[in-house]
Amino acid sequence: MASPSSTFMSGLKALTQALALGLGVLAAAHAQDIRITGLFKDKALVEIDGKQRLLRQGEISPEGVKLVSANAREAVLEVNGARGSYRLGGHISNSYAPPDRSQVSVQIWPDSSGGYRVIGSINGYPVKMLVDTGATTIAMNAAEAKRLGLDFRVIGQPSMASTAGGVVRSYMVVLQRVKIGDIELRNVEAAVIDGTHPTDVLLGMSFLGRLDLAEKGQMLELTKPY
Repeated sequence: MASPSSTFMSGLKALTQALALGLGVLAAAHAQDIRITGLFKDKALVEIDGKQRLLRQGEISPEGVKLVSANAREAVLEVNGARGSYRLGGHISNSYAPPDRSQVSVQIWPDSSGGYRVIGSINGYPVKMLVDTGATTIAMNAAEAKRLGLDFRVIGQPSMASTAGGVVRSYMVVLQRVKIGDIELRNVEAAVIDGTHPTDVLLGMSFLGRLDLAEKGQMLELTKPY
């Protein structure tokens, strides 16, 4: 049978360990300032309360900041149980709150001709696009499709399209990824026109129809519910 003194000492040791653990958790929960200073594949350089920490994917800093994932563009951090994506220079202050993921918006202003042109990407390739709510789908000419690596005559479904020059042959394809700003949609239908028109890629309703569109003065705002 354990003596009263040994029982007391064991209880005191357990209490000390519990207090140490509690203080550690408290310290981790009160990291004052977090900043992304370097991004690499599966690693990120994070400044936490003025201290540089090189975190690897899945690693938790002494302050309790966890690196969930990282690449050359952004890092996903978990702070106080909440996750957020941050780019180089991204900052979390003491008043940290999870980023608003309820919706993502992009604002587009008209160019000198009055058209809404925007630089986006299709399947990872940069593309200059013209917003066209009158186009049923995203539309592009054959040369642009080849630049994007679309073997449309093999994978596309033959169709016909009405253009300013008349009815021409086209091919219906599905684009894996279409991105404008922070808005990215997957599996977007598009038409490849077998010719030189349209000169700009038309951002049609196969993309726009999945978003909320609002005109605010001259600005056009595209919003994707998260």
